[in-house]
Amino acid sequence: MKKAIVWILVSAVVFAAGVYLGKVKFSASGPAAPPPTFFEGGDGALSVDLAGKTIIEVKDGQSIQEAVGKANPGDLIRVYPGTYRETVYIDKDNISLQGVIQKGKWPTLDGSVDGKASLNDAILYSGSNILIENFKIVLYKGNAIMGQAGNNFLIRNNWIVDAGIYGIFPEFGKNGLIEHNVLSGISDAAIYVGMCDNIDVRHNEVFESVAGIEIENSRHCLVESNYTHDNTGGILAFITPGLPIKTCFDVIIRDNFVVNNNHPNFGKPGAIISMLPPGTGIIVMAADDVIIENNIITGNDNTGIVITDLSFGSQLSKDPESEPNPDRVVVLDNVMFNNGNNPVADVKTAMATQMDNKGPDILAYGGGVGSCIRNRDMYRTFGLENYASCELESTDNVKSYLLSTPVAPRVIEKDEKGKMAYYGVCSGCHAYDVRMIGPPTQVIQALYKDNPQGIADYIANPVHKRDDYPEMPPQNYLSEETRLAVAEFMLTLKN
Repeated sequence: MKKAIVWILVSAVVFAAGVYLGKVKFSASGPAAPPPTFFEGGDGALSVDLAGKTIIEVKDGQSIQEAVGKANPGDLIRVYPGTYRETVYIDKDNISLQGVIQKGKWPTLDGSVDGKASLNDAILYSGSNILIENFKIVLYKGNAIMGQAGNNFLIRNNWIVDAGIYGIFPEFGKNGLIEHNVLSGISDAAIYVGMCDNIDVRHNEVFESVAGIEIENSRHCLVESNYTHDNTGGILAFITPGLPIKTCFDVIIRDNFVVNNNHPNFGKPGAIISMLPPGTGIIVMAADDVIIENNIITGNDNTGIVITDLSFGSQLSKDPESEPNPDRVVVLDNVMFNNGNNPVADVKTAMATQMDNKGPDILAYGGGVGSCIRNRDMYRTFGLENYASCELESTDNVKSYLLSTPVAPRVIEKDEKGKMAYYGVCSGCHAYDVRMIGPPTQVIQALYKDNPQGIADYIANPVHKRDDYPEMPPQNYLSEETRLAVAEFMLTLKN
């Protein structure tokens, strides 16, 4: 009987993988182009019609940034195959940046010099109503694609390899879709949704990175039909204390393949991500109202699913405004097998109390209330004694978290310029008293007390001073006024 069940599960994996890979055709030449829809979901359709747009063409040997400079809101910038060694910054609304793939050749943003990553960022956008599609991005030090407080974005069908700390990183944005991208070799998170609302992440492949997909301090997010494999950790929904947004809730993680996430952790020592133990499929840390449904979770050597509070790391429990417990986590039916073959020491010790030397399919640690699980006996579990039996059967009624109408572009008043720049740019690497990528803001305050101009000058032309932190990229695309405003704001922060 047990053998029959295993064969049924294996057949389900093979069949489902075939269906999934039929939706996104992965190959050595990158992902196949998806249908030409822009947004879909919410209560209706949110669309941008590319027909009739003014087209600005960029060909090999020309500059994409120069084309952005010439573009007016509503224009389509079409980039043809070639190698483009530059950083592209889009600070206008309603710009479409579209690569053209011809006979397997891609428009490639390459940040390297002599084969070594040199430039920090490939594409930065702060405008709203932005499309970025069909680019290959390789060998950058910081970010492949980063959104800085832009709303209504679509990032799709990009191929990102060894492109720094974050692959696709919308920060402080609303109403966005990330789909049909392939990412690998990212030293923090391949797809990192930071302090955002109403985001769908679907049909992406992420592998050989530290974290596959992260939903951090974000709300109303759908993570669906992705293939996360051979990372250190597969999918994460969590709170980082010390950031301006203090909550993470209403996240659905469903229909994903979370497979063999056992890659050694190569995150920067001391950073939060460096604490992530290899072999973990899905992690929920202090996030609330997370639903985990209909995923195939297998071959993760530590555990399949970890649900934990902020005591996961001692440096993560300092923000009094960040509620530390994962509340109302819902675990519905998932296919889970062959997890926990090589658990970390703490997990192995916990399982020894159950006379088991394998890691569990599902591990709950720390506080939290109101959580539940369906069909508990399907899984090997630890720490779920207080979990009720779920009444919810499925999330089929939630088709998307995209909104039916676009969000208005942010209007930044003069006295908010520093605050918004900090939210949209700086807080991606700097929390108040927690180490992320860069030093905590509290440390910066001590170094530059009563000297905002010193911070502003450093932002424009940073000098790498400490080996225990990565080199900070220059943010000299920000105006002098904005750099000084964000410096003054940083010196006033309290938590």
